[in-house]
Amino acid sequence: MNTLEIRDLCKTYGDFSLDHLNLTLPSGCIMGLIGENGAGKSTTIKLILNMIRRDEGSIRIFGKDNREGLQLAKEDIGVVLDEVGIPECLNTERVGRIMEKAYRNWDWEAYRGYLSRLAVPQTKTFKEFSRGMKMKLGIAIALSHRPKFLLLDEATSGLDPVVRDDVMDLIMEFTRQEDHSVLISSHIVSDLEKICDYIAFIHRGKLLLCEEKDLLKERYGILHCSAEDLQKIPAEAVIGKKISAYGVEALAERDKIPGSAELSPVDIEQLFLFMVKEGN
Repeated sequence: MNTLEIRDLCKTYGDFSLDHLNLTLPSGCIMGLIGENGAGKSTTIKLILNMIRRDEGSIRIFGKDNREGLQLAKEDIGVVLDEVGIPECLNTERVGRIMEKAYRNWDWEAYRGYLSRLAVPQTKTFKEFSRGMKMKLGIAIALSHRPKFLLLDEATSGLDPVVRDDVMDLIMEFTRQEDHSVLISSHIVSDLEKICDYIAFIHRGKLLLCEEKDLLKERYGILHCSAEDLQKIPAEAVIGKKISAYGVEALAERDKIPGSAELSPVDIEQLFLFMVKEGN
């Protein structure tokens, strides 16, 4: 079963348009949503949560239209947006007491465990928290009502590398259960490369690709050559290129390159940058 299915999703405001987005997140998987600021990542997540109205298309969560079934599914969805909306006067204990009333499956033991593991101060009020502390509290809340689907929008923003690594470990632990899935957006591509099964690139409201991470690495590679040698490569094999005084660095499809040419492995950030710059 698929946790999330998005078909031909469109949303326009002002001079921005999310243009016929299609995504499928299988149960038990982590999908990373990658894009520059303003690409449409947060808009997509808000549409999934029915926080804003879509213009066209469909969104199904656990097999149900999100406009009809979202309220029923809220117990099973953990959410961390780029701004954690907690009243500034509350400390973590009072936050927990409110969440206990909001979620039938609220787990105090899990909540206190996450607060301790993420070193969230339990005596300070939310007003006194740094941005990183606010995000960590949001993550602890999202995980503590036993959800099956996590939606995380820039959830590692503002966290130092050590804490980001701890959060990535929590997310991977979460998906050890086969019916648990995660959609996470981030501009820190290295974080997503560590944990994601699927990668989706969004650029200016358009989906550039959505594919299994391992297949992307198998399909593409980096070719280092001279400008003259590049002319010998089939044009349809080259996705993007950078030319400098030292030669050419090109992103290419491995199965379209002559056997004599050697390609270096490509990381997800390189792949995204080549595709975005070639599309500009």
